[in-house]
Amino acid sequence: MNSSLLRELVPAVIGVLVRRGADFASAEDAVQEALIRALETWSDDPPRDPKGWLVTVAWRRFLDAARADASRRGRELAVEGEPPAGPVPATDDTLRLYFLCAHPSLPPASAVALTLRAVGGLTTRQIAAAYLVPEPTMAQRISRAKRRIAGLRLDQPGDLGTVLRVLYLVFNEGYGGDVDLAAEALRLTRQLVALTDEPEVAGLLALMLLHHARRTSRTGPGGRLVPLAEQDRSRWDTGLITEGVAILQAALVRDRLGEYQAQAAIAALHADARSTSETDWVQIVEWYDELLRLTGSPVVRLNRAVAVGEADGPQAGLAALAEVNHDLPRYAAVRAYLLERAGDLELAAELYAEASRAATSVPERDHLTREAARVRQLLRP
Repeated sequence: MNSSLLRELVPAVIGVLVRRGADFASAEDAVQEALIRALETWSDDPPRDPKGWLVTVAWRRFLDAARADASRRGRELAVEGEPPAGPVPATDDTLRLYFLCAHPSLPPASAVALTLRAVGGLTTRQIAAAYLVPEPTMAQRISRAKRRIAGLRLDQPGDLGTVLRVLYLVFNEGYGGDVDLAAEALRLTRQLVALTDEPEVAGLLALMLLHHARRTSRTGPGGRLVPLAEQDRSRWDTGLITEGVAILQAALVRDRLGEYQAQAAIAALHADARSTSETDWVQIVEWYDELLRLTGSPVVRLNRAVAVGEADGPQAGLAALAEVNHDLPRYAAVRAYLLERAGDLELAAELYAEASRAATSVPERDHLTREAARVRQLLRP
């Protein structure tokens, strides 16, 4: 059984049920039950029409649940009977489901979970394992999200920016449990590119591809974090880089710049360089200026200070860093790096140690601890 094909059918099947009269939450529940049954039975006897099979089983599950609910609460069904005869319509509701699942009224964590369920076709167990939370906790998160959007119609317009943020959140989760969330985000973003004509969607796909190309070189033995300057660039996936650059160039020529295109342009410049020293840092600073104009993000301002330090020297980088909020995560680590390059090893060692204590992940903490020890070693006679 092709589990990837099975997941790709989920949005279309949910859309069929909604057009037949089911509310989104009930349709999504019914499709999940149909998916479980498919996983149990298709390996022995796969159907000739997988989508039709899923629609039939999900619709019957919806009717059973709706009848039971009507009996208990004394209300009538919106739709009765067996599924209409004939082939299942080819209408694609995937884009509408993207907008519904990433509705601005939902917290980011809930929007991500609901997108993975309704558009990605993942089970609650898979999503819970990927996010390292108990399955009941994830089930409650998804249920609350579905209740919040229960009154929204499937054809209501949504916010593309929210959809893109949700997909990027999924991508940045990387890998956990038995689901590769980075690969899943790439699959869903490719799907969204095929459904829309927005250069920013293409920009997000290019950004994901360029980051994903470096994936295997980012960690060493035991999950050790390997910073960009130390990565083995021969391990970067040149096929993904070529694809990402081509997609980015096609988006940029349309002259509708957005933040994901600007981020992808920075990633492309890194991918194009044979080493840190050969990187076009001047152009990277220019792209950070564009990104700062688009977003005003303090994180962008922090990263720009690093790029300025590479392009114009550590003192220029420290001057740029002076404009950044000191409470920002990674501020101490960036200042430590620039101070080390400027020759102030004692303060750099202190700041690396301070940054390690504030790190939000074990690999980052261990990396900064090693940096502090390395610089202290340089201070010894």
